[in-house]
Amino acid sequence: MASFSVVTNIASANAQSNLNTTQVGLQRALTRLSSGFRINYSGDDAAGLVTANQYRQDLAVLTQGIRNANDGLSDLQIKDGALANVATLIDRLSTLATQAASGSTSNRTAIQSEFSDILGEISRETTVAGLGSAVTFSVFVSNNNTGSAEDGKIAGTITAITTTSLGLSTLSVATQSGAEAAVGALATAVGTLGAAQSKIGALQNRLQFAINLSQSQVVNTRAAESRIRDANVAEESANMTRYNILTQSGIASLAQANQSISSVLALLR
Repeated sequence: MASFSVVTNIASANAQSNLNTTQVGLQRALTRLSSGFRINYSGDDAAGLVTANQYRQDLAVLTQGIRNANDGLSDLQIKDGALANVATLIDRLSTLATQAASGSTSNRTAIQSEFSDILGEISRETTVAGLGSAVTFSVFVSNNNTGSAEDGKIAGTITAITTTSLGLSTLSVATQSGAEAAVGALATAVGTLGAAQSKIGALQNRLQFAINLSQSQVVNTRAAESRIRDANVAEESANMTRYNILTQSGIASLAQANQSISSVLALLR
């Protein structure tokens, strides 16, 4: 049974409650549209925020890992370029040794002089390229969820490349017999140099594959985070329109509820 009271306006209280709820929804829709995020506060989706933050942390690691890998590639390319030049210098040494090994050669002094200069240049270039001693190459390239740090990096040892390690430091073409021995030693040096080049090439390929994988992971991880954290603009636009309409109708209803109580006063006249 309906009752009439000037003390408690039930209709007005209901209208205010509904209007407050509408204002909260409208504020949420406006916040999401203006920020672009579905989760702006922890209370928006506490569980989703934890997952989204984990994805964001993974992205930070993957992105820096790509930079690390590119830096590693640059370092390897410097070493690879130096070794390619050393290979060219060894070719010249082989030419000189073969020339000096011939019994008809009469200018071995000049040949020996150039031979020594080339050996000095090999020593200089390998030192400049950081190959004067064995190098432990290690690059952290990706996130690792297995508990093993080894899964997150690419590593390998690049052997030292010097005239000594190549077996060239004691060679001389000042005599025919020395030149003949040098030809064989230089052939061995080519194989030793090729092994180092092969190791560097393998590391370069591994880094490039790792970069490709990390870039794919970045895209997929960013998409996964977006699905949780980002706002659906179409949905929030519809929500804003709905709450705007409800706000206007709620205000009109509240005004009507406040006005209707005045009709009760007519009973006192």
